[in-house]
Formats: sequence, C-alpha cells, structure tokens
Amino acid sequence: MRTLQELGEAVAARRKARHLTQEEVARQSGLTRELVARFERGRVAELGARKLLSVLAILGLEMTFVETGTSGSLDELRRERGGA
Repeated sequence: MRTLQELGEAVAARRKARHLTQEEVARQSGLTRELVARFERGRVAELGARKLLSVLAILGLEMTFVETGTSGSLDELRRERGGA
C-alpha cells in the first residue's frame, strides 16, 4: 500500500470481515465514527500514528515494513499502465 486511501480501503474490508461497525471501531479506538468513516473512504489528509495503530490493533492487524526495489511490484506496473 502506498496511500492513505489504499490503507483506508483495506481497513474497511477487514472491519467488515470481522463484522464490526464503524461505531464499534471508533469507540474502542477512542476516535469518532466520522473520522473512521472518512479514513475508510480516503477522505483524510493525515491520520496520526497512534490513531492508526489503535485502529489496526482493534482489527487484529499490524504494520510491516518492506524494502522496495527499483523494479516495482506487479501492482505498481499495472497502475502505471492504467490496468486493473
């Protein structure tokens, strides 16, 4: 993932898979439901690290850092070419 929008979409998919509402995630993470909804839709310019880590923990997710090479991933190549 390279953008907050992609991250928000992944969070939304995970939340739905775990049968949680935005309100439940918001309450457990100390955020507002509106902020969770905006994050999931990619409508936030920035989300602090503590807030992000809190949401991820509730959903049973963690961040992993991967060094990227110069060749790019298949997804990156598809995006560059305008494909799916």
